Amino acid sequence: MPVVVRSSPLLWARVAAMVFACVAFSVALYGANLTHGTGDWCIFCWSFSFVGTLLIVLVEMFGLQTRSPVSWKNFPITFACYASLLCLSASIIFPLYFLKGYAGRDEMINCRIVSTVFSCLATIAYLSDVSLSKARPGEVAGYMATAPGLLKVCETFVACIIFVFISEPVSYDQNTATQWCLAVYCICFILSAAIIVMCVGECTGCLPFSFARFLSTYALLAVGLYLSATIIWPIYKFDSKHGGQSHRPNSCGSTNGLCPWDKLLAISVLSALNFILYLSDLIYSARLVFVSA
Repeated sequence: MPVVVRSSPLLWARVAAMVFACVAFSVALYGANLTHGTGDWCIFCWSFSFVGTLLIVLVEMFGLQTRSPVSWKNFPITFACYASLLCLSASIIFPLYFLKGYAGRDEMINCRIVSTVFSCLATIAYLSDVSLSKARPGEVAGYMATAPGLLKVCETFVACIIFVFISEPVSYDQNTATQWCLAVYCICFILSAAIIVMCVGECTGCLPFSFARFLSTYALLAVGLYLSATIIWPIYKFDSKHGGQSHRPNSCGSTNGLCPWDKLLAISVLSALNFILYLSDLIYSARLVFVSA
């Protein structure tokens, strides 16, 4: 089987991303002395990104795209977008839990600093991969290479972070209003993830209705749902009249990482962020319907 290596900016971006992610998790495993689940998450982010990118590079080197069970117009950029978000989350979480409050220049601290730096470099490399792979005006490309497709990836990733914060500690069982917010997060995540799977698996043609109109209808529904969650969550978590706490507890200052109140605030911010993402998605999807009509 012939091996084809075509030098291109996209190839070099992927190679750089692999190298940076490999260095990040290798140094962390070697001497960063990671002691709890947060460190395991960061290792997963870097190693998953490395392995997935290596697989993509090997498939393209051996010309196996046509034998792949997934759409090669959609899979590489989808993976690159997820990898960039994973490495970005690790670049934020790792120093927050493993550098904040630590002093000195011993080997453990140096390893943690190196892992953080290379995690940031991997994030930049994966963002370059996405930028080079995304659809250009007038170019025929897969849905995931367009703005709405990339927004779907961001929407599902933000929802996953919300799930982590809302479940540890459990903060959605206060009343029916906060349970409604959880339902919003779950419904929108499931539908967005299903759209991504259908695009990567090339199943959109199996739908009994227009995929473009389904996207715009769903985006409109998601905007309304997330708007309600963006309003309801802070009211019931930070307004004292509804059992919330408006001021950050003093105990949060001595907490390693994020305290429960910080996580509630993060959920509010992430809900607003996802509302903006879904609103942008609606605008792009509506344009897609009207242009194709």
